[in-house]
Amino acid sequence: MVTEDERRVPAAVVFDALGLDYERAFASSEAHRASLRWLLERLAPGSRVLDAGCGTGRPTARTLTDAGHRVLGVDVSPVMVELASRQVPGAEFRRADIRDLPLEEGEFDAACAYFSLLQMDRTEQEAVVARLARAVRPGGFVVLATVPVDVECAEGLFMGQPVRVTSFGADAFEDVAARAGLAVLAQQHAEFAPAHPEAVPEPHLFLHCARPAR
Repeated sequence: MVTEDERRVPAAVVFDALGLDYERAFASSEAHRASLRWLLERLAPGSRVLDAGCGTGRPTARTLTDAGHRVLGVDVSPVMVELASRQVPGAEFRRADIRDLPLEEGEFDAACAYFSLLQMDRTEQEAVVARLARAVRPGGFVVLATVPVDVECAEGLFMGQPVRVTSFGADAFEDVAARAGLAVLAQQHAEFAPAHPEAVPEPHLFLHCARPAR
């Protein structure tokens, strides 16, 4: 018999279990905050921003909302969406899968996906990046963050939770952005050790991109 967890999106199962532990583990990431500053410096007042894989809403949705921007956060985890709605009441949050969420062409000024692609296969990651690129207006921005290692369907533990991870090396991930029609304006590499006893240091890559203006 198929269990309820087996019917659900695997990432939802993992992040429902982690809840606020995930936020606490990554709260001290200076590279993430620097990436958000990069985006804030380029957004016009009151910009519309899509946060794909919003997690608990902090730091991304909170930082953008506090700066006066209109944020739509989406996540497959109902626990994360509930936490985000409570912690960042000024943003809108939906329980949804970014792979099939209806998105209009150019409806956002910016979109970001901070580490939310890693439990998708490579074909799905490419498709999501392309969807984000189309969802922002020409001249808008897309920020992508990942763990830049060349692995496919690698099984392991993440903060004590079983996961299956797929990712690209740094150069290959830049190629994914380019194939989606994005121009990579800047990139940032960092190593980060999550504040959790079962976490290990991991490389992080932030790509700061733009959809070229027509």
